[in-house]
Amino acid sequence: MKNELTAQIDTVFDDVVAWRRHIHANPDLSFHEKPTADYIARALSAIEGIEISRPVENSVIAVLKGECAGPTWALRADIDALPLQEKSGESFTSQKSGVMHACGHDAHTAMLMGAVKILAGFRHRLHGAVKFIFQPAEEVPPGGAKDLIELGVIDDVERIFALHVYPDLPSGKLMLKEGPYVASSDNFDITINGKGGHGSTPHQSIDPIVIGAEVVSALQTIVSRSTNPLHTPVVTVATFRAGDSYNVIPDSAHLAGTVRTHDNEVRKNVPALFARILDGVTRAHGASFEITWQRGYTVGINHPDACRLAREKVAEFFPQGTLQESQYPIFSSEDFSSYQERVPGCFMFVGTGNPDIGAVWSVHNPHFVLDEAAMKNGIRAHLAIISSLME
Repeated sequence: MKNELTAQIDTVFDDVVAWRRHIHANPDLSFHEKPTADYIARALSAIEGIEISRPVENSVIAVLKGECAGPTWALRADIDALPLQEKSGESFTSQKSGVMHACGHDAHTAMLMGAVKILAGFRHRLHGAVKFIFQPAEEVPPGGAKDLIELGVIDDVERIFALHVYPDLPSGKLMLKEGPYVASSDNFDITINGKGGHGSTPHQSIDPIVIGAEVVSALQTIVSRSTNPLHTPVVTVATFRAGDSYNVIPDSAHLAGTVRTHDNEVRKNVPALFARILDGVTRAHGASFEITWQRGYTVGINHPDACRLAREKVAEFFPQGTLQESQYPIFSSEDFSSYQERVPGCFMFVGTGNPDIGAVWSVHNPHFVLDEAAMKNGIRAHLAIISSLME
């Protein structure tokens, strides 16, 4: 089975590259991916045996039904781009100002489309069905996964798998982390209300900038003193805005940032710790505060059984040493975690780092370059997983 499937990768790879480059040159932001979804649907509709549905207009669900009874498994790719001005220098650079595929979602989509085209030719040997989920809005909470879940897209799915390009990993390698592999992500907005005044008489004001500076430092005690060191979160204040004059103390200051953790219990406790610190600091200075939370994605947890299957199939389909087992989760977040709350799933990383072609930039960077040759490994990984449903 391995040789029969993998022999088809080269036959579809020109299409995969062309698909990826078209999507890269024509990126769509989160929740606005209908043109990308239309493009995917047109390409896949031409493949015999594939049933297409559009639960929401900026998504595509392609279903391949085998000729033998069996379970339904799912493979998922995300299709949205980022609000960045591309500086990669690629010949197929983004044609949309301020929008770029800087996270590899164009490659995720093209790799999965390649797997669809290959697997459709083996449907007579497929036991069960495969759902290929082309999902919008991975980059922006609450994310596109939740909408598809609520619409019942995975109600009949028993296993789900996904891949993500990873430029920190050399091209040719795959990486897997069982258990927690990515962090939850929640964003906060804080307003500190003080009392404005003239910069020459600060004693007559309640300076929200000074209070805000104290808050920035105090919030780090959540990491250093309020959480078990084995389960510490990341607390980042990424925005601090206040005032617009050299000699005027403003009435208020605004702080915003993100909290990341690999522990759902820590995630649950963090808002109360924020409130306690903010209340104490602002009361000490005669100020007040307001805080709002934007709940993001939950902790991503790779299921042991799904990981075991992935390991076995990678060992069968790839050379020895291809798969690296990561000891530590990363603090990025991923809304694939929403599927994994409902269905056992496994999320693997595909190495795309290649200094020889300049593929050295991290994701979410305007200079991001992808080693397209690594997409063959992604297609192979998809085929390896689904071969479990074949004779």
